Amino acid sequence: MAACHFRRSIASQLSRVLNLPPENLIKSISAVPVSKKRPVADFQLFVGSVIENKSSDRSKPDLQLQTQRLAEKLKCDTVVSEISTGPGTVNFTINRELLAKTVLQQVFKDGSEYGIKSELFSTLPRRKIVIEFSSPNIAKKFHVGHLRSTIIGNFVANLKEALGHQVTRINYLGDWGMQFGLLGAGFQQFGNEEELQSNPLQHLFEVYVQVNKAAEEDENIKKLAQDFFRKLEARDEQTLSMWQHFRDFSIEEYVRIYKRLGVHFDEYSGESFYQEKSQEVLKMLDTKGLLQKTIKGTRVVDLSEKRDLSLSSTVMRSDGTSLYITRDLAAAIDRMKKYNCDTMIYVTDKSQNTHFEQLFQILKLMGYQWAERCQHVSFGLVQGMKTRKGEVVFLEDVLNEARSRMLQNMASAKTTKELENPLETAEKIGLAALIIQDFKGLLSSDYQFSWDRVLQSRGDTGVFLQYTHARLHSLEQMCRNRQSTDINTACLQDPQAISVLQHLLRYDEVLYKSSEDLQPKHIVSYLLTLSHLAAVAHKTLPVKGSAPELAQARLRLFQAARSVLANGMKLLGITPVTQM
Repeated sequence: MAACHFRRSIASQLSRVLNLPPENLIKSISAVPVSKKRPVADFQLFVGSVIENKSSDRSKPDLQLQTQRLAEKLKCDTVVSEISTGPGTVNFTINRELLAKTVLQQVFKDGSEYGIKSELFSTLPRRKIVIEFSSPNIAKKFHVGHLRSTIIGNFVANLKEALGHQVTRINYLGDWGMQFGLLGAGFQQFGNEEELQSNPLQHLFEVYVQVNKAAEEDENIKKLAQDFFRKLEARDEQTLSMWQHFRDFSIEEYVRIYKRLGVHFDEYSGESFYQEKSQEVLKMLDTKGLLQKTIKGTRVVDLSEKRDLSLSSTVMRSDGTSLYITRDLAAAIDRMKKYNCDTMIYVTDKSQNTHFEQLFQILKLMGYQWAERCQHVSFGLVQGMKTRKGEVVFLEDVLNEARSRMLQNMASAKTTKELENPLETAEKIGLAALIIQDFKGLLSSDYQFSWDRVLQSRGDTGVFLQYTHARLHSLEQMCRNRQSTDINTACLQDPQAISVLQHLLRYDEVLYKSSEDLQPKHIVSYLLTLSHLAAVAHKTLPVKGSAPELAQARLRLFQAARSVLANGMKLLGITPVTQM
């Protein structure tokens, strides 16, 4: 990584002055964000983070004075061409030709691993990680609410894999529980085998809506639903066969949707796998003295500090059937045995925060210390997601709407090229638009969805990222004959070229930040800035019509920008388009 070479060189000089090991200084030296207003240095050291102040509070030397003194002891060399100070910082400007040469060489040498092959990740232990995400409910169409879990889980898995971890992606289907009692009883009352064959999930959804309504008015329907689920838990052959029928149809539909999203799983699991194992969990809880019976006949685990049941979690119904949390306990224990993983990550909406707090707490009470290494990545809700037909319920409606609107926009745009497969291109751009809109803010935040804002071709959108990538790719194709790896870096001294190079320098720090908090917004912000900088450079630094030496250098710069842009987009789960 180019930044590593420069950080090491700066750290080496600092270590001699501060009498500290260079490795202790590396993470205190950071690349400076590009400024639109003025040229900036390339790296800065926050002096307060490395100077130990052992004197009493009142006699503390002034930080700025310390900064000034430190800067005066440092010297420019073949790497650093200028040293200056800011508020509490020492700033380092790299020799401009060396900056261009080193950054471009590293981008092309490391390829898809640019930013990953950085000393920031050198001490990172390689882990076995299980990530559970998406997890739709069987026999219901893929709800739009599962979009966030799917794309966030996919991002986390992509990032962890890129960093060298061994990742297992699990789709833990909601394929058990009392809702199947309702659906089974409902299908017996309102179901139609022909309609099930022709449009399975739509028909099951309609049946589920009907039976829910009927259950509100008729207690007998509730009783039939409870009987159906009891038979299911008892493994009654006829009941189990109907449930399997619903499950098979559902998975077939989900796989088709995941293909559109560019998402894959290593394992399709489900609550049903753990129905029997949940009984073993209940026995373990009982053996450990953790199971308590309530007046209503339910079984609970006391989670209160004073052990007075002021906070508890119900793990068994009064009729002996299992609950969601019981099956989750069984699944967690089973996965740890099966995969011997270091970490388990669950990606669900924030309404399940309490559920996961209780899940991890019960596992710890059972003696499983690895529960400390389990993590819940939660996210907020999306509001106002509607199609032209009205309120959106299903994910496929959203994907179709994004593709349809994008096709319309492409057809009316003057810059649109003739495409071999406009439908496929519109799908990729539409999905990029949805992902960038979703990933721009903190994952835990709710946000207001707007089609107009999402699909803008200018501004901070997924459409703009795709447009920039396609534009830079077209430039490469157009100038194929001029491409050269041996360029004159003296030709890349314009402010616009320097800004792009400086930004490329920061990529490893951005990846490091996202790897620490699992927030995609850092990468999104970085890629949007890169696209804006590349757009300005493309406008002011023409390749076509320039002298061969100048054209080759600029083309190499744009290739590097496109390569890093594509790498970042893929991490986010976006397939870059080459034409639009």
